[in-house]
Amino acid sequence: MSSPTDAAPDRLRGLLDEHAALETELADPAVHADAARARRLGRRYAQLAPLVETARALDAARDDLSAALELATEDPSFAEEARGLEVRIEELTDRLRSQLLPEDPDDDKDVILEIKAGEGGAESALFAGDLLRMYLRYAERRGWATEVLDAVPADLGGYKDVSIAVKSRTDEGIWSRLKFEGGVHRVQRVPVTESQGRIHTSAVGVLVLPEAEEVDVTVDPNDLRIDVFRSSGPGGQSVNTTDSAVRITHLPTGIVVSSQNEKSQLQNRESALRVLRSRLLAAAREEAAATASDQRRSQVRTVDRSERVRTYNFPESRLSDHRVGFKAHNLDQVLDGELDPVIDALTRAHTAELLAAGS
Repeated sequence: MSSPTDAAPDRLRGLLDEHAALETELADPAVHADAARARRLGRRYAQLAPLVETARALDAARDDLSAALELATEDPSFAEEARGLEVRIEELTDRLRSQLLPEDPDDDKDVILEIKAGEGGAESALFAGDLLRMYLRYAERRGWATEVLDAVPADLGGYKDVSIAVKSRTDEGIWSRLKFEGGVHRVQRVPVTESQGRIHTSAVGVLVLPEAEEVDVTVDPNDLRIDVFRSSGPGGQSVNTTDSAVRITHLPTGIVVSSQNEKSQLQNRESALRVLRSRLLAAAREEAAATASDQRRSQVRTVDRSERVRTYNFPESRLSDHRVGFKAHNLDQVLDGELDPVIDALTRAHTAELLAAGS
């Protein structure tokens, strides 16, 4: 078996050198005067830590194997230790190979998550509310902070459209965990409005965007048309007596975002700009991927937002992720935020695909 250190020595050495440089930078008190910079460096340092740990363990295991093989010529008992070390080296080599796979440049970013009711009318809006709660509970379990950026309630409950920001309180990247949630989520259940007990199928769209920082995307104010209007609740009922809601149109791309959740026009404008920057970053990433010569066709791709990715079947208490064949029969717990098993399955499938492509 070839070693990843043999196959990609420059990449490994570069990442180890980057980790050492980050360690030096983070030890400088002056760096922490800029909180945003310190947070960015800390996240990258934490992202590289598992690879550094594996590389060091692999080097140590190789040294131990050399010593054991030398001693085995005089004492046969060391031969068994050598065999155990060979197995250990193979395991560490496979792990390091996975960690050396091409990185997603957005893995350490926070995210903006949008949930939109689709086919199914009132039932779809109700399920959009259920999905919002699921993601909020999952964020709570992971220790992440959440902020509602915009919400358009539906007449009978739930949401026609809701956007939230999910931010890490530590060095953990949110995008690396939530990037495969985008797509059409289908629900099968008996709606509360159904008098004859028939099961209905509804759909909700989920869009997950890495939150763009101002250094990632430059927005020219001259490219924006900003309209203000009065915030409204279910059924068009006014919930604000001033024109504080904001709609921003990015003229070059036609992207339209709005925010009406905050009480002031300035706050709504900033919330809308956050969403706009993230949509522009995602559009740039997708355009680059579409034109790249080595574009990958992934079974867990998120570029195509129209594909059905998951079904929530209430009568059978079953969740099915159609991209990787994952099934769980604890739907209540999943909707209460126990999302790690399905996210782990998607991540493993993605890693396996990259490994297969690399081989």
